[in-house]
Order: sequence, then C-alpha cells, then structure tokens
Amino acid sequence: MPDTAPIIEARELTRVFGGFVAVKNVNLKVRSGTIHALIGPNGAGKSTLFNLLTKFLTPSGGSIIFKDRDVTQMAPADIARLGLVRSFQISSVFPHLSAYENVRVALQARERETFAFWRSNKNLQRFNDEAMNLLESVGLADRARAKASELSYGRKRALELATTLALDPEVLLLDEPMAGMGTEDIGRTASLIRSVGIGRTVLMVEHNLGVVADLSDTITVLRRGEVIAEGSYSDVSSDSEVQKAYLGGAHG
Repeated sequence: MPDTAPIIEARELTRVFGGFVAVKNVNLKVRSGTIHALIGPNGAGKSTLFNLLTKFLTPSGGSIIFKDRDVTQMAPADIARLGLVRSFQISSVFPHLSAYENVRVALQARERETFAFWRSNKNLQRFNDEAMNLLESVGLADRARAKASELSYGRKRALELATTLALDPEVLLLDEPMAGMGTEDIGRTASLIRSVGIGRTVLMVEHNLGVVADLSDTITVLRRGEVIAEGSYSDVSSDSEVQKAYLGGAHG
C-alpha cells in the first residue's frame, strides 16, 4: 500500500491575474506512491494550478510543500533537482536526433554533463544501456535509431516521457499526456503511465474524466479555480456538483 503521507501539498493556493481569480484558496494533498489526477472542464483552472505547483507561475497567495519542505519561493530547476519533475519541461525533443540520442542527452543532463562533448566517447558509454532500458520501458526499443521527427505523435509523446524519466524523478508531473491522441494511443499511454508510475508518485492534469477512471487512485475536480470534489472515480463521477460542472456550465 502507498504511503498515506502527502508528498506534495498545496495550502490555500491562489493566483490572481489582474482582477481575475484563476485559482482560489486551493488545498490539495497528493499522497506518496499514488496516481493523482487533476481534472475539470475548460476554464476550471487546471493548467494554472499545475503551473503553480511546478513553479512556472508564482502564487499570489498560499504555499506549496514538497516532502515537508516549503518550496513556494524555489525556482523550477531547483525543485526538479529535489525530484519533482514536470514532463516535457526539458523535452521538446530534438527532432533531428534519434530517439536513443534524445534519451542519452537527457541522461547526460541529469549528470550535468550535457555539454561534455570534449569527453571521450568511452566516458559517455555508461549512458548507453540505461538509454536503451528507458526506451524499452516506454515501448520504443524498436524505434531507437529513428529520428524523433519520424515518430508518430503518440510515439513522440512516449519519447518525451522517456527523457523525463531519465531525470529519475520521484514525482512525475504530466500535463495533459493524452492531448491530441487517438483512441489507440490513449490506451497505450494510459498503460504506460500505470507502468512508469510503479514506485513513483504521479500527478497528471487531464480534461477527460473517463480517461482517468481506471488509472487514478485519487481524482481532484476543479471548477472556476476551486476544488469541488475529490476522491475515487466512483465518488467524483456521482457527485452532483461534478455532473453540473461537466454537463451544465462547462466554461466556468
């Protein structure tokens, strides 16, 4: 069973743009070792909250706690070094590099050897096996030598996930990982997230309630920047406020 202690916690988190309150007094606890989905209709504040938690936006009020440490004032790169890594923050993948080369670059970045072009090839070979293992873990071993630009959209997202995993995150933050995917890629990506989530904590933003139904341990639902429900899929899907948010005023 996962640890019940929160690894990430938002306390009264608020973000105001001009006179518009995009996120209002949000309290959120993400338990260690779980997959936690953050969902809501368009305009609910999901992306804003996600950007606050990953420090791509500065809160107007409230605080963010990571592993019992207040990280509210820390920079994104510093939080990443603590083990809180947002998928795709380092990877718009390099289109003219192969899938394998993209992952190896990420591994070198983890070791702060990104610009170690003067080092001998032998020195960098220690990344080779790990790069191939990461590609295998996301189902891309057979496409290791293909250029990133040659991969389908779904496979390119899998490569982005591999480059994120190369940073060895303790908490993996996924920003709408299913966006723009067809049914087949959605199913494959959901299985992939479940697999790479073993032994990690995953917080993902997702628009579609059905997509996260079987994937998430906990679902937090936002509307107009506020939490309106939280719990299992069965809990939130039967909640009258959630039904109203999705079927009633979807653009709050």
